[in-house]
Order: sequence, then C-alpha cells, then structure tokens
Amino acid sequence: MELQTNIRGRDVFVIQPTSAPVNHHLMEALIIVDACRRASAQTITLVTPYFGYARQERKSAPRTPITAKLVAEIMEGAGITRLLTLELHNAAIQGFFNVPVDHLFVKPVFAEYFKEFSGEIVVVSPDAGGVERARAMAKYLQCGLAIVDKRRDIPNECEISNIVGDVKGKRCLIIDDIIDTGGSLIKATDALMECGAQEVHAAVSHAVLSGKAVANIAGSSLVQLVVTDSIPLSEQAKKCSKIKQITISRLLAEAILRIHSFDSVSSLFI
Repeated sequence: MELQTNIRGRDVFVIQPTSAPVNHHLMEALIIVDACRRASAQTITLVTPYFGYARQERKSAPRTPITAKLVAEIMEGAGITRLLTLELHNAAIQGFFNVPVDHLFVKPVFAEYFKEFSGEIVVVSPDAGGVERARAMAKYLQCGLAIVDKRRDIPNECEISNIVGDVKGKRCLIIDDIIDTGGSLIKATDALMECGAQEVHAAVSHAVLSGKAVANIAGSSLVQLVVTDSIPLSEQAKKCSKIKQITISRLLAEAILRIHSFDSVSSLFI
C-alpha cells in the first residue's frame, strides 16, 4: 500500500473495525498505522468501533492466552498514539494500553431510538457482568431494572436459572454489548416471557451474528433486535425483519472532532 496524501505533521484517524475476518482487518489496520508513522504523522488515532478479541481479556482456564492484551501491545508497537473504541466487552481492557483510550458508549444512541416506548418499561441485564451497562440505560430512561441469572459452563452455551426483578406485564429491553450465536439472548427472552413479560426487545452494540444466529432470532419470540453498524450486517441479517440496524456515525464523528480540537469526549455521555 502507499498513502496518496502528504500527512507530515498531521493528526491522522485510521477507521477500521476489527470484525470478521478479524486477523485480516487487524493486519490491515496495523499496516496503515505503520505507513502513517513512517510518513511522519503527528498523531495516529486508531478508530476501532468493534475491538476484536475483546472477550479474551483474562485467563479463564490454565494455559490460555490473554489475547486482548496481546492485540493492545501489537497496536502500540505499530505506532498508534490513541485508541478510539466503542462498548468494550470489559472496560478494564483500557488498562492494557499505555496510550490514551477513548471508550465510547452507545447509550445515547439507543436511548434516542427507544425514547418513544409507551407503557411500563424495564431494562434487563442478560447476566451479572452487564449490570452496570443496563443500570446506566435504566437511569437514562428513568425506568426499572431486572437481571437474568445466567450460568455459562462452556462457551456459547448457557442456562437461565432465575430472573431478578419484576417484569410481569412490562415491556422488557435487554441491553448487551455483543451478540454472537444469539443463544443467550433467546433463552433470556424465553425466560422473561415465562415470567409474564408483555414483550421483549433487545439492544446490542456489536452484531457478530455467527452460525445460525439470524435464523434463531427470526424464529424466537423476540420482537426486535436493534444493533449498531459497528459491524456490517450479512445479507441474511439485512433481510431479517426482526433485526434493525442504527448508525453510530454521528457519535464517532463528534468524538473524532473533539479529540482533534482537544475538547471533552466524556461530556458526550453526561
């Protein structure tokens, strides 16, 4: 590759989500960053709306890697001076970097979409780990909060044991960061309906949608799944009437502008 513009002394923003194929997109981003560094860019901000390998941020078993930490080191080695990302699976991943990390939240985008919801709403966290994210949305929408007690013994398979909170007769909104196979979401939806929920919607930041996820969602009792365009949808997902994609382009654009002009990024979420 070759940069076609003089970027000496410029602030450069490389926009590249590391979605599937992850390794291809990651290498592409690293090569562009390296080219920018060698072309004497003043700053290089890597904008990765979806941070690949984010779910491998700790040793969950003996002799396993911490791949999110490895990716952080590789990005820094390539020459990034800042990372701009969206809804990390674990906010602690920011600590893997020695350069500044601006961590964006989709809360304002989802809140705008669901603000016209009528009736009594309750925001639902699909597991204990997502309570903070769900609580923030519940506070934003000024509604109740419920938690799904989920046990996961092996990857991509889980069991629902209990629903904490009152969901009977209410419109439930499940908030999560990533949907992969969709198994957890569908089981949570079924559990909420069995507990008397009026209907169930879901808002998920990153639509990985692997395997039979789209078909499973289409055949579920979920009313709609709202996702962002941090990951491009497959043709099958685009045709699914239950999947609605909304854009985060304005959120990213505003964050990039604020970084360039040294304004506050965190004030976007107050």
